Amino acid sequence: MYKIKQIPQDFVVKEVNTLEFDADGEYSYYLLKKTNYNTVDAIKRILKAWNISEKYVNFAGTKDKAAVTEQYISINNGPKKDLHFKDIELRFLGKGKERLNLGSLEKNYFEIVARDVKTLPKKKEIIINYFDEQRFGKNMDNHIVGKLIIKQKYKEACELIPEITEYLTKSPNDFIGALRSLPKKILKLYVHAYQSYLWNIAANELSKKKKSNIKVPLFGFGTEFNDKEVEKIYEKILANENINFRDFVSKKIPELSEEGAERDLYVAVEDLKIGELEDDELNPGKKKVRLKFFLPPGAYATNVVKNLMEE
Repeated sequence: MYKIKQIPQDFVVKEVNTLEFDADGEYSYYLLKKTNYNTVDAIKRILKAWNISEKYVNFAGTKDKAAVTEQYISINNGPKKDLHFKDIELRFLGKGKERLNLGSLEKNYFEIVARDVKTLPKKKEIIINYFDEQRFGKNMDNHIVGKLIIKQKYKEACELIPEITEYLTKSPNDFIGALRSLPKKILKLYVHAYQSYLWNIAANELSKKKKSNIKVPLFGFGTEFNDKEVEKIYEKILANENINFRDFVSKKIPELSEEGAERDLYVAVEDLKIGELEDDELNPGKKKVRLKFFLPPGAYATNVVKNLMEE
């Protein structure tokens, strides 16, 4: 079994994004480089140093913690200067009129070292576009919490979230308040994880029938179908899960309502380069291989590595 992320330098991610600069713009653009830091914590440290509220910062996507990453962020009227901490570097690039958002990322470049390998991986340029393990949290139960939330089983959901224990100690029966005590982005991750879990089930079934790429809906209250075969698979999943699309309308916590969207069934691994087998200095007697490729936003590099390393 191969190993990745034994050290942060084994997993390098760089955003590819074309910024349009304008000296009269209200947004300051920066390149954020970080090592072994998740995006949210790195930004919190930057904003604390500059005494700026989180509502003024935007970015195109979160990046892995156990990695060396480069990504762009925008800050509304942010300072025209750089910032350096241990494992965090922020470089001011210029001003612009548009803030960064989740839709503004073009693609990501990855350079990954797979260790403890015996043979060169097989080259694959198209893979099923699964959501990977990071989506489901450290304990792999984010989707379980998400399902409990959409089924309005708030007490049971709270029991799986250690971060709200203190809130519940003070207000033992305020389960909705406890959930809302979490940052909105974190709270939404649970529902997103459940949507991702359901999507993966659907994608697994559809990949047996559809060999060319199609748009596959994410489960939500606005999910619609143009393909009867896809609709039939979704109806089966809904029945197995004992849910319906209207469950994604959250009347008690409206900010958690999810309309749904679409995701490509397959993803292209662009400009894939597989290096030679080299001695693995971290695993004596074993080999390592360096993988380089580009992926569109929302696709998982760890999913690519899994596919390449399949025996």
